[in-house]
Amino acid sequence: MSEQPTSPPTMADRLRMARKSEDRVMRESPFGSWLLGSGDQDGSKLRIRVRWLLGGLLAIANIVGATVAILLVTLVMPGPPVFTDELVLVNFVAVPAYIVVSWACINVWAVMRGLRVLRWATEGGPLDEHQRRATLRLPAEFTVMQALAWFGGLVVFSLLYGLANPDLLLKIAFSIVLSGAVTCANAYLLSEFALRPIAARALSTGPRLRRLTVGVTLRTLLFWAIGTGVPVAGMMLVALMALLRVDQVSRFDFAMTMIVLGGVTLVGGFGLTLLTTRATTAPIRTVRAALAKVERGDFDAEVVVFDGTELGRLQTGFNDMVAGLRERERVKDIFGRLVGEDVAEVAMSQRVELGGELRDVAVLFVDVVGSTSIAATLPPTEVVELLNRFFAVVVDEVHAHDGFVNKFQGDAALAIFGAPTELPDAECMALKAARRMNERLRAEVPEFSAGIGVSAGPAVAGNVGAETRFEYTVIGDPVNEAARLTELAKSVRGSVAASMHVLERACDEDERKHWREYKRVPLRGRTERTRVAILADGGKRPR
Repeated sequence: MSEQPTSPPTMADRLRMARKSEDRVMRESPFGSWLLGSGDQDGSKLRIRVRWLLGGLLAIANIVGATVAILLVTLVMPGPPVFTDELVLVNFVAVPAYIVVSWACINVWAVMRGLRVLRWATEGGPLDEHQRRATLRLPAEFTVMQALAWFGGLVVFSLLYGLANPDLLLKIAFSIVLSGAVTCANAYLLSEFALRPIAARALSTGPRLRRLTVGVTLRTLLFWAIGTGVPVAGMMLVALMALLRVDQVSRFDFAMTMIVLGGVTLVGGFGLTLLTTRATTAPIRTVRAALAKVERGDFDAEVVVFDGTELGRLQTGFNDMVAGLRERERVKDIFGRLVGEDVAEVAMSQRVELGGELRDVAVLFVDVVGSTSIAATLPPTEVVELLNRFFAVVVDEVHAHDGFVNKFQGDAALAIFGAPTELPDAECMALKAARRMNERLRAEVPEFSAGIGVSAGPAVAGNVGAETRFEYTVIGDPVNEAARLTELAKSVRGSVAASMHVLERACDEDERKHWREYKRVPLRGRTERTRVAILADGGKRPR
């Protein structure tokens, strides 16, 4: 049975896979690598992880350096051989003894210094400014320790081999200098990598510093010089030695020297470049992963700041930006709750100024019946709880029918349909909202009775007040008429009253069937009687 060919992934599939990868980076590798653990690991786990990781990486750096030194002495550098009978004690006693002693001393020194500096992180103590700076300088201090060990080796081995055979002096000295440079560069990058979780905790406290370590440019140039410049200079030195000793260096030896030294240069330069690149891109990857979360609307995304260079300032700047976005969204949310989402959107998208414009709107006014007696008989907390339940239904139905609650007036509310955003069927939506609101209030808030009035017509909608304090509102005859109809609604069957003008302008024939003309009534403040419509079924509670 033949397999069905699989279709290539679409753009949506690629985006989905990229988002999963970025989320995994944020969740599993907040420090740029899974080896460093999560951002919420406790002090004991962090201490064990950093100790073993730091010790292992520094050991690897020294092993690599020692390997390079052996290759240089035995295969690369021209000159007398080092494995002779006169140098047996030096090769097999003095050299191993120095390596063991120096490595033990450096380890003890590094452990004691690290425990003293990192006591605040491992034991949970306070962190002052001096400790914070000392913590962030630890990679440089560990590198100095390695440099001192290799410098001691340079002095000791140059003396031992130089006394035995002066022709070995330059060969031994150059090999140790080159190997020590490679070791120190690796030690700095690897110790900086291992201490990222500690650096993150140090950078998260105290005032912000402009720069805590060498910059990216200086670090890149420095490691280029160590990984490429020094080996190339060594090749030039070997060539110069061959020229000075043309009779002592065969063509084959010179070719092998160039080949091996070139290989060491390529491998060493590649390794240092790889470590430098990863150290540079790790903060960028974390920012990119967090940025992807922000693009999807997650403003809780935050980057763990673990880099003391300009890239650390980039991480900090990203966190400041997200904090500003969170505050903006919070202000927007509060603003929308206070004045309505539509008004908030209009206010934030254009210049806000006093004045208004003539708009055709529908107005719904709802008021509680007998609120004075309710407030006098119930405790204030119960009154507030009832009013919140009452207004929850009002707001829900108004929003469900594309209107917005313009204001709350004690136990009453004014809702507008058709402003600030236009609504073609504003009258129909206002009638539907009033009818549905009446049904829900009777079913969900039986403790209250409310009158609902609906009107429509031209009104001025805009900002009213002073330059320092104003609000969006609607002023005009429909608002006054809705308020008067609400008073009438409290005494009619169904508790809902609408102007027949609204019903006649409603475009939905199905909605009109729920209403019937009541009669002409005089409304307070109006010279002519108003034709009024009420619910056809009397606003019976739905079964």
